[in-house]
Amino acid sequence: MNITKILSLVAGAALLTTTAIGSAHARDQIQIVGSSTVFPFSTSVAEQFGQKTSFKTPVVESTGSGGGMKLFCSGVGEGTPDITNASRRIKEKEFKLCADNGVTPVEVKIGFDGIVMANSKSGPELNITREQIFLALAKKIPDASGEMVANPNKTWADVDPSLPNIKIEVLGPPPTSGTRDAFAEIALEGGAKEVEVLAALRKEDKNAFKKIAHAIREDGAYIEAGENDNLIIQKLEANANAFGVFGFSFLDQNADKVKGAIVNGVAPEFENIAAGDYKISRSLFFYIKKEHVNVIPGIEEFVAEFTNEDTWGEDGYLADKGLIPLPDSDRESIAASAQAMVPMAF
Repeated sequence: MNITKILSLVAGAALLTTTAIGSAHARDQIQIVGSSTVFPFSTSVAEQFGQKTSFKTPVVESTGSGGGMKLFCSGVGEGTPDITNASRRIKEKEFKLCADNGVTPVEVKIGFDGIVMANSKSGPELNITREQIFLALAKKIPDASGEMVANPNKTWADVDPSLPNIKIEVLGPPPTSGTRDAFAEIALEGGAKEVEVLAALRKEDKNAFKKIAHAIREDGAYIEAGENDNLIIQKLEANANAFGVFGFSFLDQNADKVKGAIVNGVAPEFENIAAGDYKISRSLFFYIKKEHVNVIPGIEEFVAEFTNEDTWGEDGYLADKGLIPLPDSDRESIAASAQAMVPMAF
């Protein structure tokens, strides 16, 4: 065993010891990882927290929801993050990984976000349905006889003559991203349910249906652009016919550069997402490692800042950044549970 590994184990053991006795700590700065969608919200709270308190400003990294969960659930110790952000709820296998490694997550739902398909302000308008999104981006779709075939659609007009006659080119997040998970579940699966052949399959075999509904094409029509949403914006500015998939908050922050597609007749706007009218929307979360509370200083205070009405409320500073607030009653109950560090039950 090399010295680096030994030192890592020693550090982890030290933090485990201090967790048990609730005294000294090995690190004095909160470490946060996870979702690129939640990243700007978490960063804003971290900056406010650093300015308002005597604690150091937390370090926030954008690793994607899946990558963040893997790091968060890997164990307890100085070398593991204290909080992970997620643009979808923790999965059962991730919850089990946490349990197996002695990690007790405290779940905090922070609000809602829409998933948008956006393109350059100078590009064509896109008024599309979830069914058309599926038919454009699914790896396999049914042909006229109902047989599943490799997606033959090359242009949006191939999907439907009412759509622009331009090449299908969509820049989107990789499999480690919560946005990718949510896009597959809400947009693609939602669209697949509207295809008659697949709706019938869903009644017969839900697993087979889901496998088809979630499989995104790999022939160049969908391009994995990583976890950096800023890079997608740059590429959309360079190619007016390309579309990007990311959270509404990022569209809101870059409204001078890109515009969102209308989906099922509804524009991706704050009020429409809050009202539940925009159908490609999801909940956002962060998870606290209970074992690190009272060991890594400032975690309770950071959670209090995040769940303060001036932060996540209807008139809070996160709403200005595009976060769709939870209903009043939900914010009140979730804040109380979070500040009491109530462990989640899957």
